[in-house]
Amino acid sequence: MHKINKSLLIGVLSAAPFFAHSADKVELPSTLAMTAYGTGSAGYTQMVSIGNLLQNEYGTSVRILPGENDVSRMTPLRMGRVPLCACGIASYYGSEGVLLFADPQWGPQPLRLISTSTATFGLGVAVAGDVGVKTPADLKGKRVAYIRGDDALNIGTEAFLAFGGLTWDDVERVEFPGYGRSFEGIVANQVDAAFTMSVAPPAQQLAASPRGIVWPELDPADKEGWARLQTVAPYFQPHKATSAAGENYGKDNPWIGASYPYPILVGNETLDDKTASSLIRVLIEDIDKYKDAAPGNAGYALENQNLQWVIPYHQAVVDYYKEIGHWTDAMQQHQDQLLKRQEILKTTWDSFMGSNPPEDADAFRAGWMEARAKALEAAGMKPVFH
Repeated sequence: MHKINKSLLIGVLSAAPFFAHSADKVELPSTLAMTAYGTGSAGYTQMVSIGNLLQNEYGTSVRILPGENDVSRMTPLRMGRVPLCACGIASYYGSEGVLLFADPQWGPQPLRLISTSTATFGLGVAVAGDVGVKTPADLKGKRVAYIRGDDALNIGTEAFLAFGGLTWDDVERVEFPGYGRSFEGIVANQVDAAFTMSVAPPAQQLAASPRGIVWPELDPADKEGWARLQTVAPYFQPHKATSAAGENYGKDNPWIGASYPYPILVGNETLDDKTASSLIRVLIEDIDKYKDAAPGNAGYALENQNLQWVIPYHQAVVDYYKEIGHWTDAMQQHQDQLLKRQEILKTTWDSFMGSNPPEDADAFRAGWMEARAKALEAAGMKPVFH
């Protein structure tokens, strides 16, 4: 387990005077701590800007603990050292108890969603512009990057392949030790495609290289393709990305692709109602006050929220959406199913841990994933990652 250096705890303070509130019923503590991605990341920058708003207008000092990996971001949340995490898609893996969370120290986490940002960029497989790829199906036989030790990137790639009816067996898998190195490999013609954010610097560098860049189109009307993709990674959703590397992409010619929210603001189910309710009120009702303060902040606007996503919302957030008339019966049914899923996972985990599970890490994971899959399938739910 990685240890957190307490000296990294950064207070986001501002000496600016108070202004009139636009959000009502806001009751936040004097200090609010959270983990986020490392300094310089989009997620960290967004939390700093939102922290400034909370300090200036509501007198709440936000302390941000930057973490360079999923473990360092989520451990303080699990241990109760912070009430919030501006996480990535590992929050979904945590709620499901899979991948790095299929471990005796973790298991399925009782996470609750506060809000997400879905901005103008997309997430997907970037392809060199000189290999004739227009759709994921065209990746057949191409060289595709596999990043050692990075589940999120590899699952994302696998999902895009699935959209095109492909698997890793249909492409030439080229392994790299890291994400940045994979894009160096594309530029050097060692590989043809790798997973990334559509505005990431490596994608920009590929676009500027002699090979150029193409973003394979994911037709929103291809229901079978989307079903295959979401079977692998259900957190993806269709998205028109108006911000994407490459001279052929922009507001007038968006990439018809995919995305999932980043960052994903979560707390545990024990997060107090006042904090959860106050945060969603500020994020929704004060959007005009902070939307231009950091890239991606506009993604927190009400119209960008997917209220039928893959992590259950905090009950206080549900109550807020009901209050403003933005919660439907279908949303409630979806929420109830997610809560039922989490309860099944928790019960199954407790039973598994009480059955003298294997000490060997691989055997432990295999045993847990088998028990998990059986329990979910018995309840008529898709296991995912089994």
